[in-house]
Amino acid sequence: MNILLTSAGRRTYLVDYFKEALCMAGLTGLVHAANSENSPAFLAADQQVVTPLIYDPEYIPFLLDYCRKWEIELLVPLFDIDLPVLSRNKKAFSEQGTRVVAAEPAAIEICNDKWKTCKALQAEGILTPESWLDREAAIWAVKEGQAFYPLILKPRWGMGSLSVYQADDEEELRVFYGKICREIQGSYLKYEAAQQKEGCVLIQEKITGREFGMDVVNDLRGTCRAVVVKEKANMRAGETDAAITISSPELEQTGRHLSKLLGHPGNLDVDILESGGQYYVLELNGRFGGGYPFSHAAGLHLPYALVMWASGREPEEKALKAQAGVRAMKDIQILVQQ
Repeated sequence: MNILLTSAGRRTYLVDYFKEALCMAGLTGLVHAANSENSPAFLAADQQVVTPLIYDPEYIPFLLDYCRKWEIELLVPLFDIDLPVLSRNKKAFSEQGTRVVAAEPAAIEICNDKWKTCKALQAEGILTPESWLDREAAIWAVKEGQAFYPLILKPRWGMGSLSVYQADDEEELRVFYGKICREIQGSYLKYEAAQQKEGCVLIQEKITGREFGMDVVNDLRGTCRAVVVKEKANMRAGETDAAITISSPELEQTGRHLSKLLGHPGNLDVDILESGGQYYVLELNGRFGGGYPFSHAAGLHLPYALVMWASGREPEEKALKAQAGVRAMKDIQILVQQ
């Protein structure tokens, strides 16, 4: 079985996990990495490919040709803006024998569009910070005592910590709102924001408290098979640097709820904050997130499960379980290209 990880970036650990998964499943094959030649994951992969940009008209034709040439059976996108493009083309890949591990377009839209995330969660009775798209509506809510500073401003279709600001008063809110609009147009986020240039900035109430991450694991049919909860101990640029796995029946139930709502295959990465004894879901990412290695360190082996499901077999139950109380940290290593 040959596997392609798109937008592999710095996720050398995922390349290694999938290599290990093939061995565990008793399969031969190569793990390929795309898209940029400056990706550290290229050095860990068996094969590397530089693709056209995701929004280039040649991106999908290029990948289809590549997957056909290399007999790719499993394609795993690892970047938010890659997900909707590949999801819309799943049928074309499937017809030539490549399974794309991505949710349906409607589910991906809920994850990528933070405003739709908020509305979908509210509709399901899941707590999430109060949010506004209209700058004047947020200012009015504060003046009416329905909201309070500080407020958080971020790109509606953003990811990581790109262009996220805290406004402590109305003046800062207006300044940061304009600043984010300009920064969006100068980054790759402009492609997503082009859908709706008015309302491309999300304003949210600030929730402070303990931070949690959650991996909601579905099989390739979209059935929930595991929920792993982690308390974050340290963050860097929007990504988890240290965490400990915990047992939380309440959050695990929320994970199963989200699994049913989205019906995604593979992983759903969830960010959560606890404040005053209540849990607020902040963001949903329909892919392997930066917190997955902590679940993996505790015993979960989703790459192996995906390989087994893709080959028509069922993984052992232990591969879908994570032990509570496992603390892990990310390290920095230097890879030298020969």
